[in-house]
Amino acid sequence: MTPQDPTDHTRYRRVLLKVSGEALMGRRDYGLDTDTVAAIAQDIADVVAMRVEVCLVIGGGNIFRGISGAAGGMDRAQADYMGMLATVMNALAMQSALEKRGVATRVQSAIPMSAVCEPYIRRRAERHMEKGRVVIFAAGTGNPFFTTDTAAALRAVEMKCDALLKGTQVDGVYSADPRKVAGAERYAELTYHDVLARDLSVMDAAAISIARENDLPIIVFNIHAPGAFASVMRGEGKFTRIVEQR
Repeated sequence: MTPQDPTDHTRYRRVLLKVSGEALMGRRDYGLDTDTVAAIAQDIADVVAMRVEVCLVIGGGNIFRGISGAAGGMDRAQADYMGMLATVMNALAMQSALEKRGVATRVQSAIPMSAVCEPYIRRRAERHMEKGRVVIFAAGTGNPFFTTDTAAALRAVEMKCDALLKGTQVDGVYSADPRKVAGAERYAELTYHDVLARDLSVMDAAAISIARENDLPIIVFNIHAPGAFASVMRGEGKFTRIVEQR
């Protein structure tokens, strides 16, 4: 994992951006908000213009939230497969938004569906990124009982990324939800142990373990702040960095 030359004004050469499905809702109760998707796509396009190789994992909660009632009482594995299909829909929406901005994009799904996207093939994905294309990994790991956070950590390691960035609704990791608790403390830097020991809501334990075992930094920032992704790439703005040792 080798960062770019500092003269390139970027902290990392190759990164994976994890975006929750809920981040695409805007102010809607569920589904996609086209303005929100467009804003995130523009931020990604700006980072690609900085010659950073980018891949993405997008959750499916914004779509699955709308059908969760129908999944009540359903077999867990079946419900998880429904959630995976929701991530494919989000991936296709983000692909369209990126391509409108001139960014070459490929969607690879862990569940084969050749009519709409490529199957996940690690070496092909790496080749796409080397050519400057954004690769969006859909359908999680392709297995039930695993979250898209776990899929993001797994794909980031497989792609030999320099960092895993998680775009959230707030500008880092706090001691409590700053939208509900006045005076909540924002952490500039944490260790993987800190996150697990304090039970901080960053990623699930499996994702943290994958990152820790592979010395993969996790950076948490507000995906809705204009230009936040590009700012983080330059080491600017507010974010929380999670590493092995401080």
